[in-house]
Amino acid sequence: MLSSALPAHALVEALPDTVVVADGDGRIAYVNQAVSALLGHSPASLMGRSLTVLMPERFRGFHGEGFRRFRLTGEGELVGATTQVPALHASGSEIAIDLTLARLEPAPGSDPDGAVVVAVLRDASTTILLERQLQVSRYLTATLRVTAALAGAADSDVAFEQLLPTLCTELDWDAATLWQPESGGGHLVHSRTWEAPGASIPALVADSATRTFVRNQGLPGLAWQHRAPVVVEDLWTDPRFLRPDAARADALRTGVAFPVMRGDTLLAVCELFSREQRTVPTELLDVLTHAGRQIGQFLGRLRAESEVRELAETLQRSLLPSHLPTVPGIELAARYRAGGSSALAGGDTYDVMPLPDGRWMVLIADVCGTGAEAASLTALTRHTARAASAAGSPAAVLDAVNTALLREQDTGPLRFVTAVCLVLESAPQGRRVSLSIAGHPAPLLRTADGAVVALGQPAPPLGVDDDTVFTDHSVDLPAGCTLLLYTDGVTEARDDAGEQFGEDALRRLLAGPGCSEAEGTAAAVVAAVEAQVAGSRHEADDMALLALTVPA
Repeated sequence: MLSSALPAHALVEALPDTVVVADGDGRIAYVNQAVSALLGHSPASLMGRSLTVLMPERFRGFHGEGFRRFRLTGEGELVGATTQVPALHASGSEIAIDLTLARLEPAPGSDPDGAVVVAVLRDASTTILLERQLQVSRYLTATLRVTAALAGAADSDVAFEQLLPTLCTELDWDAATLWQPESGGGHLVHSRTWEAPGASIPALVADSATRTFVRNQGLPGLAWQHRAPVVVEDLWTDPRFLRPDAARADALRTGVAFPVMRGDTLLAVCELFSREQRTVPTELLDVLTHAGRQIGQFLGRLRAESEVRELAETLQRSLLPSHLPTVPGIELAARYRAGGSSALAGGDTYDVMPLPDGRWMVLIADVCGTGAEAASLTALTRHTARAASAAGSPAAVLDAVNTALLREQDTGPLRFVTAVCLVLESAPQGRRVSLSIAGHPAPLLRTADGAVVALGQPAPPLGVDDDTVFTDHSVDLPAGCTLLLYTDGVTEARDDAGEQFGEDALRRLLAGPGCSEAEGTAAAVVAAVEAQVAGSRHEADDMALLALTVPA
């Protein structure tokens, strides 16, 4: 039968793939010259030898019966597709090949046992390399997407909530659990679980809720101990995995755990689970190691930023009154919103305090800049104004603050302060206010009929010139009027196109029906500013406002 194929001999010899023909006894009856390049054998050295000479030792015991069944029926585990298998090189090493099998039927009327088997062998190293490169590319893409998902997280809790589903989705795992050190640091406790759609794992969730791990215990403890990814390919039988019953109940077969590290500090251990029993390639372990440290650095920075924000909030609260006092015959409302800057604290402040003679001092101020130095000047402004309030005159208060700021700024860059100080007292027809302005937006007065007017005449800002003269301006506040004091974070709020909210828009807003009392005025102004800056690329400034209403 081989002789009938001889006319095609030259064609087969020219093929780059190795072609092996075996007879009914599983012995090599023909092999082309390509076997020399692929497996290091000469064709002559293989003739008449068993096909097992090309197989690694561990596969030879399964060869005989499988070969006979395939030769007789054409059926077998390797039939129907090209399969990647290891082959034995003449040097004794193993190489990966793509194997395709075919059965040649015997001639009509001849012995059915005369069927032969043809195998085509092709070097799979290039395919494997390409697949690995694609896989590594995919792993790196997953890492980048994890980083992108974490970038918008406000705190570590949100970051971990985004971490688990992103890892599982990008790397094709069915579930994930997160373990974090308890406060004492001696045990890992379960933090959260994520399940892919349709991959419910109730048994593992229930088990994890009551379990803790120490170093070198269970899959999380091993990752903690080794500070590197740990793989359990069979969760049902590997004694290192301490939750086999839960894994069986949830049909989970393979798991990998990797630590999230910041330097030498363990922040968490993440477990990934698959319902398919799978081999975890070295490339994935390398990516998980890198991802664990990268995520740890990110979370460490996030935690530090969170601590700074908490410190900034504490500092900012110290620059504002803890609550507004009750002023007889006056309704008060205030709002403060920090700007978008990452600086330690903003420079806006306001204050309302009683004077010994029954009057009340009201202050609103805005320090140039942000950060610790600006916060220091804000505190100086507020406390100096309080100390000078006994003088009773708003102009005298601003003059005292100006002197203190100039003394403070003997060295360093110039930082000025704008402010409005007013003193509120009773009057025959309601209330009277004396006010003095230092480079600050003038207060706006809304009368009972909805008219809006600006009050006072601004002098230069505080902290610029010791010869500045501050003057008082007095005005009656009749029943039904509202007085608004605000910082420029209100009028200079910009939309995405850079358009400012502006004083005209603020005046129109105050003239509307929703601004007839203090609380409604404060709420309406904040809502309008928030609408102005919604979706804007421009960073918002600090904003403070104080509304006073004389009830009708």
